[in-house]
Amino acid sequence: QLQLVESGGGAVQPGGSLRLSCAASGFTLNNYVIGWFRQAPGKEREGVSCISSLGAFTNYADSVKGRFTISRDNAKNTVYLQMNSLKPEDTAVYYCASYSKGLTGRYYCSRESQNFESWGQGTQVTVSS
Repeated sequence: QLQLVESGGGAVQPGGSLRLSCAASGFTLNNYVIGWFRQAPGKEREGVSCISSLGAFTNYADSVKGRFTISRDNAKNTVYLQMNSLKPEDTAVYYCASYSKGLTGRYYCSRESQNFESWGQGTQVTVSS
């Protein structure tokens, strides 16, 4: 079974930083597109970022562009989301997810949630004073 496990969430003050990790088990991460999503109470799930399987292509939601950075360390089978300049509106449960697009996924990714096949359990991020 393919599994993704998120970690690194917690509570932070506005302007602070967190780094989330997404560790893969049961498959080789470098063959998959990875995305980060978030969902706050009463809101729709939002695609935050994604990274192509080779890591050269990334995509970000306008709400986080310039503050968040997605990266991957295939030797550790892990994808990261570095979150800087955090705001209260970033408070949400954050999920990582994966999908396979074969050759296309090496060079491109999409943040459309319906494309993703495997999901982690989520990690809570809370930004408050």
